[in-house]
Amino acid sequence: MIWKDFSKKFRDGEHAFLGASNHAWYNYDDEKLVRIYINKLAASRGTAMHALACSLIKLKVKLPENGSTLSLYVNDAIKLGLRPEEKLFYSKFAYGTADGIDFKDGVLRVSDLKTGKTKVSFLQLMIYAALFFLCYPEIPLKNVRKIELRIYQNNEILEENPEIDEILPVMDKIQRYSRVLEELEENYDEGFDSYRSGS
Repeated sequence: MIWKDFSKKFRDGEHAFLGASNHAWYNYDDEKLVRIYINKLAASRGTAMHALACSLIKLKVKLPENGSTLSLYVNDAIKLGLRPEEKLFYSKFAYGTADGIDFKDGVLRVSDLKTGKTKVSFLQLMIYAALFFLCYPEIPLKNVRKIELRIYQNNEILEENPEIDEILPVMDKIQRYSRVLEELEENYDEGFDSYRSGS
């Protein structure tokens, strides 16, 4: 037996769409196969659009005002001085990358570029706001004048302005759950049942 060398065809740890590891495809009909793969292509396109938006914002290159989701997001981010693709890290269990964020003169702005059609929730942006305040505890919460959350999707801008009192429970849950998971990880060798009985 002479084995063929396919090592350059794909990376270690990479799984094919029609591979054995992701075997759910075997039970798809043609329609579902196409639908699932289109979602995968849309996710790749979304990743590319976020990278493009980030570069444009960093270079301060505005797009023509054509009412598209991308132009609305990029031009507003430049005008408002948002930091694109800003990483926030509270714990190994609670971190993320905000599409666009800035805090100035007591106003926190968090913007999110959505390239898909599915309706989204402002909870994601509230979590980014909570992570921001947890990452920067030196900012007195009493000095926060306004929180502006914006979602850019389907060629429109959705906005909510929660009070700091609405962000505090999110912060609390992130802190609490981080502690729970840290403790669980430390005691994991004992098994989940013994962790539960000891709490």
